[in-house]
Amino acid sequence: MALSGEAHLTHCIDKRQYRRMSNQLSSGVAPCCPSIGREPLSAERAADLSRVFRALGDPVRLRMLSIVAGHRGGEACVCDISPAFDLAQPTISHHLKVLREAGLLDCERRGTWVYYRVVPAALEELSAVLAIESGVLPASYCAPSATSQETLS
Repeated sequence: MALSGEAHLTHCIDKRQYRRMSNQLSSGVAPCCPSIGREPLSAERAADLSRVFRALGDPVRLRMLSIVAGHRGGEACVCDISPAFDLAQPTISHHLKVLREAGLLDCERRGTWVYYRVVPAALEELSAVLAIESGVLPASYCAPSATSQETLS
């Protein structure tokens, strides 16, 4: 027996797959894994942090931050940073500017050279945001089980 147009469509669609989706966590749902940080980030805070993570997302900038952080005295001159890279000086200055604007580096001009130092509070803040509370649930609890994988297939 053939079904009419709409009846055929509703018959063929698995409603479980097409339920209304939302990016908001419903109040009755508990997370299965420990959350990152102590509480959810506000939209404004997430935007601020994304700028910092974008700055760290470039391998050159990540290396620059590590060079400055590991340099004797906790600060490094551009003349100390440049030899580690096969980049033009304006490109190095651009990368350092991005790290400064993200709040990860501070600088001070001394004569013709600019000295950079890591902002410890910025790294502590990132560490606090990324800290996962231990002891909430075992990691294996968060991994999908074989039966849940079969259900999804």
